[in-house]
Amino acid sequence: MNEMNGRGIPDPEHSRLRLWTIYDGPADYPSNFVARLSLIGAGGAQPTEHLMVSTDLAAIRAQMMAWGLHCIARYPEDEPHIVEVWL
Repeated sequence: MNEMNGRGIPDPEHSRLRLWTIYDGPADYPSNFVARLSLIGAGGAQPTEHLMVSTDLAAIRAQMMAWGLHCIARYPEDEPHIVEVWL
């Protein structure tokens, strides 16, 4: 559900899709799994500063499920470090 501003118009900050991408061993955390949040809107994907780092993939997945998110498997053309995405 989109949040509305005072004029009854959807607030652009809250109408963007939140996408968490889980990576296995990215360059900045080579021994960890990293979940990075991006916001998807009319202008495309915008990475944010929000991330989760863990050596335990199951722990990151458990947090995603606790937030009520759904997993989408990686596509063959995704970069090799991508494990999956959560919406």
